[in-house]
Amino acid sequence: MYLWIKAFHIIAVVTWFAALFYLPRLFVYHAMSEDRVSQERFKIMERKLYRGIMTPSMVVAVGLGLWMLQQMPFWMSQGWMHAKLTLVVALIGYHFVCGHYLRLFANDRNTRGHVFYRWFNEAPVLVLIAVVILVVVKPF
Repeated sequence: MYLWIKAFHIIAVVTWFAALFYLPRLFVYHAMSEDRVSQERFKIMERKLYRGIMTPSMVVAVGLGLWMLQQMPFWMSQGWMHAKLTLVVALIGYHFVCGHYLRLFANDRNTRGHVFYRWFNEAPVLVLIAVVILVVVKPF
């Protein structure tokens, strides 16, 4: 049973990260758009991605991760797991910051330019690299 949980956890994490990479990229294009038709299209795409894919994927990934921790409680005594969980909490925060920016765009209140969103888009890449290294290598 544990391997099934792990497999679906990985699937949910991959889906969540795909959305975490794509939504800020949509913000880049949305911030660059000047015509109303494009802006309205981006609003729809952003909302559907956040509500239909990104948030459900986060809930499943976190839920299955907690289930695995419940089955393997000794992981909580290992430093790599503490570091990983810290990064997961940061990623959840990033997720909700994306939701905040989505609401700003939806209400035509965005004040940031495309360059900001290009940099903002890089944060989950760094978290992904660190989490994979922590889980595979278990350096401490």
